[in-house]
Amino acid sequence: MNPVLEIDALSVTFCGKQAVHAVDRVSFSLGGGEILALVGETGCGKSVIAHAVMGLLPGEAQVSGRIVFKGRDLLALSERERSAMRGKDCAIVFQDPSRALNPVHRIGRQIAEPVLIHGAGSREEAHRRAAALLERMGLSPPGNYLPLYPCQSSGGMNQRFLIAASTILDPSLVIADEPTKGLDPGRVREVEDELVRLTGGGRTALLLITHDLAVARRIADRIAVMYAGEIVELAENDAFFDRPSHPYSRGLLQSLPEHGFVPIPGSSPSPVSPPPGCRFQARCRDGKAVCGGQHPDLVSAADGRMVRCWQCR
Repeated sequence: MNPVLEIDALSVTFCGKQAVHAVDRVSFSLGGGEILALVGETGCGKSVIAHAVMGLLPGEAQVSGRIVFKGRDLLALSERERSAMRGKDCAIVFQDPSRALNPVHRIGRQIAEPVLIHGAGSREEAHRRAAALLERMGLSPPGNYLPLYPCQSSGGMNQRFLIAASTILDPSLVIADEPTKGLDPGRVREVEDELVRLTGGGRTALLLITHDLAVARRIADRIAVMYAGEIVELAENDAFFDRPSHPYSRGLLQSLPEHGFVPIPGSSPSPVSPPPGCRFQARCRDGKAVCGGQHPDLVSAADGRMVRCWQCR
């Protein structure tokens, strides 16, 4: 079965007074019905990958590599072709619904809007589909929600409305960028349920970008760990949480409440001048001489996982 999304050696550099190497040779694939969680510290490049896939990077961004969506290299398409795909074939759920939703338009109009933009139905059909989608999401009767403005709803409700607007055309790929950020536990579970529902038919692939490892553990099929613009570990969910391999992965799990909030010492290297060897070596307790001089590749390790570490070979 062909993957929905294939990213091959993707690099993104922001050019200004100094070149900022935000993403460096990232590769992974994502199949229909699969949830891949992209995790890591703030600034490691997770959202840059999302914006690169959606074609939303600023003009000063230099992008290389390949982003293949259902057999088409997105980087080879014109802006007009990319715009025709956004919201219809691939969609993104932004992390802050208070900024993504228009405060002066009613929720019903905003959920229905993609149908009208892409010519997928009349105004009546668009609102019928919006109502049916809310009903399917458990927001019943939909007539109670469609007339609302974003300011009349909670953050959790607005996040669910944003998911509805992003998925009303049943895209093959959904990118959810920190969809549970700032929500209380009850609302987090509601958003999780919606994200799992999206992939339930086996057609839609979900790229979940999150800081919340608990969310990733509950709903993701695979975990990709990013550090300083690179993927340092890619593993099946159970294998990752039971036996993290990369020292950074182990540090992330040790920083969770159930493991005593043990922080990783130090800070990430500058994306302007990343070190020549392993980018985690300055913070690693188990480093070797080779770690500071030679940059490790992402290679296959035990139980099918991929790891970027000299010690894990």
